[in-house]
Amino acid sequence: MEQHNKVDKEKFLYPRSRYHGRVKPENLLFNANLQEFAHKISYIAALETSGKISPEEAYTQTRTLWKQLKHSSKEMGIGSTKDSPQTNS
Repeated sequence: MEQHNKVDKEKFLYPRSRYHGRVKPENLLFNANLQEFAHKISYIAALETSGKISPEEAYTQTRTLWKQLKHSSKEMGIGSTKDSPQTNS
């Protein structure tokens, strides 16, 4: 029973959406990282909005998370020119 409550709590606190893109291991992993990034950013924004952390601290935390996400995308080759559609801009 306690394990079931923990799973429900985890699903509530850390919701995950289904992935509908091109199914490749690196895309699925990046999508999970992106969802975690978005979830953490929403917490940071709520803390800053409520005055629990300063704008500077929110910026620092956001920048750190962004660098981690960017690093993970580079490690997996996400966003490289070979995966990106060609645009005429």
